[in-house]
Amino acid sequence: MNEKFLIDGRILSLSHLDKPFWPRMGVTKKDLMHYYLEISPFLLPHLKDRLITVIRFPDGVEGKFFYQKNKPRYAPEWIPTFSFQGTDYMLVQERATLIYLANQGALEIHVSFHKVPGEEPTSLVFDLDPSVEGFEMVREAALLIKEELDLLRLPSLVKTSGATGLQIYIPLKKGHTFPETRRFSSFFARYMTEKNPSLFTIERKVDLREGKIYFDYLQHWRGKSLIAPYSTRARSLPYVSTPLRWEEVPRVQPEDFTLFQVLERVQKVGDLFSPLLQGRGSDLAPFLKEIARVKKKPRLTVP
Repeated sequence: MNEKFLIDGRILSLSHLDKPFWPRMGVTKKDLMHYYLEISPFLLPHLKDRLITVIRFPDGVEGKFFYQKNKPRYAPEWIPTFSFQGTDYMLVQERATLIYLANQGALEIHVSFHKVPGEEPTSLVFDLDPSVEGFEMVREAALLIKEELDLLRLPSLVKTSGATGLQIYIPLKKGHTFPETRRFSSFFARYMTEKNPSLFTIERKVDLREGKIYFDYLQHWRGKSLIAPYSTRARSLPYVSTPLRWEEVPRVQPEDFTLFQVLERVQKVGDLFSPLLQGRGSDLAPFLKEIARVKKKPRLTVP
């Protein structure tokens, strides 16, 4: 049975509000909608004007799922779109769209690294993905990267993936391109791998990673996406991709942050990823010039 709701002037027809989305914790579709409404002041700014990919679980996390990039024909007309590489992506600009997505079983929201209509990266992102169970290696890897970035005077932010990894963001000043960020990130990944060969790998094949942390620098590109800050994840429990303070990293666990805990957390600490929204950041140009001069073993210094 469908029920009509008015959200910010939009009429939405919502159904099966008591459907269990995360049965192990008794979290329903209605709970997810409540979370999105409450987290929207923190989540929406990170979605605005970005290409959205959702992973839909119409029957909850234990059911079948599929990826969706294009706006379906039956979606409300008022949801705007942007055409990119032949796909009409939905843009999530308001709370009503979040609730529509929750009603469709969108348990994960992934966002592009650039805003539209442009193709300019707003930050450089390192995605650290463990090859084996346990979070200790991921924490160690993230802290080593933070140490190197501090030496280079590149301010960075960190968040949980909401799954098994950590993701590090370097806010960028305007004017950078994806080929530039690829040159820096590929060099930096190789540098970290050569310096810490027992911890890092850039091997894409999972069975060849030998239990090391995969330093994924290829994901950062135009049109590609990463889980959005404050998005839930389709895990056994409703974990959330959560921004952290760096001093929290040594003791953090992915299970520390479910949608209920994150709502309480943001009321206390605010949006720790707000620096990404300020349009200011680091200039990679001096580092790119130095990288171009390096002929042999990777070595970075402060320009």
